[in-house]
Amino acid sequence: MSNIIIVINGPNLNMLGKREPGIYGGKTLKDIENDCLAAGADLGFAVEFRQSNHEGVLVDWLQEAGERAVGVVINPGAYSHTSIALHDAIRAISTPVVEVHISNIHAREEFRHKSMVSPAAKGMVCGFGPYGYIMALHALKNITA
Repeated sequence: MSNIIIVINGPNLNMLGKREPGIYGGKTLKDIENDCLAAGADLGFAVEFRQSNHEGVLVDWLQEAGERAVGVVINPGAYSHTSIALHDAIRAISTPVVEVHISNIHAREEFRHKSMVSPAAKGMVCGFGPYGYIMALHALKNITA
């Protein structure tokens, strides 16, 4: 059985560390990747970490995960609130998906309160900063054990 977790990051997350540090903190996406690789190794997972600003690429990665990964952590960024394509891609695979948001989307602008991804995901972690990724890895360990 696979021990691969694919961590997928959507648009503008490549700007972490520069973009609105008052909301997203000072860690870069590379810092979060390093944290996920270390936590994944501790949990017995091989973590593959990816980022794209393009919705179709995220869909392709979800479909790939359905073929070869034991779980997915996804931070869809702004696509959370608009993408029926991501929703459908998650529903099309049996691999469990945990949605992550660095900020608490429910405490922000009203348009961020609804996620199109959440109804298809196994669960969501939001508002705990970059540590939410680690929480999501622990959740996947728990549900795939």
